[in-house]
Amino acid sequence: MGSALPRTVRAVDTSQLLDLAQEAARHGFSQRLPVAWLQAHLAAEATHYLFPTLVQRLTHRPEVPLQWRCQQLLTVCTGEQIWGLLDVLPETFDKIPETLDAAFKKDITNCIEHVVTVREWVERMADGQPEEMTSP
Repeated sequence: MGSALPRTVRAVDTSQLLDLAQEAARHGFSQRLPVAWLQAHLAAEATHYLFPTLVQRLTHRPEVPLQWRCQQLLTVCTGEQIWGLLDVLPETFDKIPETLDAAFKKDITNCIEHVVTVREWVERMADGQPEEMTSP
């Protein structure tokens, strides 16, 4: 636990991801998707991935705890994978079990670089043009 950013990827199921989003909302973290949006769009039985990339300290808001900004690879109800951001408390992230091997973690970080963002996916869905499924 602490502020040292781990260079790892953690896997969570949809229920765990919803809990992380609720925690981020309770703390008023700026990088999070609304829980209701996640409930409506995530694939219920999917695995999602978190990759910490930035230590976030809000010196202008001292009441907000330190957080790790994570890139997240989400699987949505269409089967596609999309990229977003989620701020997570370090102690919460540390409680997520380490279950992935190094090669799979590398595949996930490479995949994150090539999938559409949440915003792009939402715009595409509004236009009625779902993209092909992308997986690591």
